[in-house]
Amino acid sequence: MTLHSLPAQNATAGPAAPGKAAPRGGGRRLLRQRAGRQHHAGPLTYVLLVVMAVLSLFPLYWTMVAASTDNTRVSQTPPPFLPGPNLFSNLARAWDEAAMGKAMVNSLIVAGVIALSTVLFATLAGFAFAKLRFTGRNALLTLVIGTMLVPPQLGVVPLFMMMADLGWSQQLPAVIFPTLVSAVGVFFMRQYLSEALPDELVEAGRVDGAHSLRIFFSIVLPVARPAMAVLFMITFVHAWNDFFWPFVVLDMTNPTVPVALTQLSAGYVRDQSLIMAGALLGTLPLLAMFVVFGRQIVSGIMAGAVKG
Repeated sequence: MTLHSLPAQNATAGPAAPGKAAPRGGGRRLLRQRAGRQHHAGPLTYVLLVVMAVLSLFPLYWTMVAASTDNTRVSQTPPPFLPGPNLFSNLARAWDEAAMGKAMVNSLIVAGVIALSTVLFATLAGFAFAKLRFTGRNALLTLVIGTMLVPPQLGVVPLFMMMADLGWSQQLPAVIFPTLVSAVGVFFMRQYLSEALPDELVEAGRVDGAHSLRIFFSIVLPVARPAMAVLFMITFVHAWNDFFWPFVVLDMTNPTVPVALTQLSAGYVRDQSLIMAGALLGTLPLLAMFVVFGRQIVSGIMAGAVKG
């Protein structure tokens, strides 16, 4: 150290306050306090959240209003904005005319099996594409992503012929097996595991003598649980609301909920209140699932964000 460097250091440090020593860590505490104030939500934030919540819930509210009136009142101008007295009677009519009991059981089986299989297979494939090294990995990942560009309508005819050859026409396996895994789920889990799963954990499992499946069940699954919960919810809702392929391969004797709702719109004069009552019945299981498991899903997402 030279003598010329001493004044520069003193000038950089600056004079201390007379009679008071600078507290250690005061700058860091000040930065934390400022950062906390930056994340504090103001009144405008709450106003925007309330507006977005109202806009999001309005279609459900309107469905309930339309389902609680008669067809004549729904068709009037202006339409009603308050619930009417016919909600439970319309729900009972829709339940009987559309055979909603069997349809809900079928939709629960289809959506549950598809969601579980998609989560399992997508997590397995995502782990392989993210952390395993094998020949052709990038080419296979490109091929998987490329299937997302193909419209599903192009494969309806050969897929229907395949289901007919297997003897699954008009049966639930014809809806389940073609959608046991999705390219979107594989890509989603691959992206999540690439960031959330450290390579050191996988290498530590290798050092301990664990094979790939043991690493997957012991290390990967606990890390991937938040993303798996999100993928399960998205896949379940999509499978529950899917209409096109079930409408092609199923008939009215063994329908899912969207297929069963088509029975309510048959005829020359459509009863809009009855159709809305059926749509409300088909939405209630999804709302109940989110009410029961919503807290676990959100807490899992937040836990994954904290770990990341």
